[in-house]
Amino acid sequence: MIMGIHRNHDANKTNYMEQMKEKQALDRAEKAKEAEKGENEAKAAEKISPRHDEYISSEKSAPEPSGLYRLGEDENGERKILFDDPSKADGAGEKAGPKVNAGEPDKSEESCTGNTDQVDQEIRKLKEKKQQLEQQIQAASGDEEKVRELEKKLAQVDRELSRKDTDAYRRQHTVFS
Repeated sequence: MIMGIHRNHDANKTNYMEQMKEKQALDRAEKAKEAEKGENEAKAAEKISPRHDEYISSEKSAPEPSGLYRLGEDENGERKILFDDPSKADGAGEKAGPKVNAGEPDKSEESCTGNTDQVDQEIRKLKEKKQQLEQQIQAASGDEEKVRELEKKLAQVDRELSRKDTDAYRRQHTVFS
């Protein structure tokens, strides 16, 4: 018994590229709908809570500034910007800020003094040494070997002086107390 199945295979075949194009088009349409839905939700949220400033009269506001920084005076009586640390605020609802007593300085403030005297002294010594070497070169103008040796020393002192006589070197070697 022989059975023959005759079908038209061409009718069932579809182009792979056409299937992929259709799938991509559907994906793009879904993404566009999602994006539009997200934009609509964002616009709705903006409509619910508009952002604007509100006027508060000076009678209703606190008598002290509400910021973390305020203008004050240091131990010399000069103006200084002070920081009010919110982590040091009382939990009882009082405003954060340092309590200033008339006779006592604020202990949360520290002063730091930079001293560059040691660097200045090094530079002064190098300049004196340079001057001495220049005088020795002028005095020993007859002896060429001594002049060359003194010029080498002078060049070395010049290099060291140019390296040390800078703001960067001063900052690096400042002593703080």
